[in-house]
Amino acid sequence: MPSAWGERVVLRLLDKNQARLTLERLGLSLELTAQLRQLLHKPHGIFLVTGPTGSGKSTTLYAGLQELNNHSRNILTVEDPIEYMIEGIGQTQVNTRVGMTFARGLRAILRQDPDVVMVGEIRDTETAEIAVQASLTGHLVLSTLHTNTAVGRSRVCRIWAWSLSCSLPV
Repeated sequence: MPSAWGERVVLRLLDKNQARLTLERLGLSLELTAQLRQLLHKPHGIFLVTGPTGSGKSTTLYAGLQELNNHSRNILTVEDPIEYMIEGIGQTQVNTRVGMTFARGLRAILRQDPDVVMVGEIRDTETAEIAVQASLTGHLVLSTLHTNTAVGRSRVCRIWAWSLSCSLPV
């Protein structure tokens, strides 16, 4: 990015060896890991991970995908960018230059009879509404919200509270 003092660059280094990340390696307590595993194995609903940049949202989603990836489930993702390649999972890259947005990618994925859907990040109301609808129609949806609180972001996205509460696994 150009600035008054020259070009500025920020890099995020990703350890590709972490692609085999498991729930146990997230650093959570045994009790919380067990609860997380139980939520991930629900047949449908929406599993949201929230937090600021660098807080482990994507790492948590990838660990969840690894947990679910037993080659009997049809797991499809739409990501920007694809941070880790996972064998056995259909991963799609967002490309706004050709009109492949999160919302359009999610709609396309839902036509592929998925069992599990991962949306890298819910950035707009349209994607949020499609994700909630998918979770209410028999799909397990995993995603992130870039925020400090889930409640604050749901207001920004204008997700109806009753829709979201119906789709969150308990």
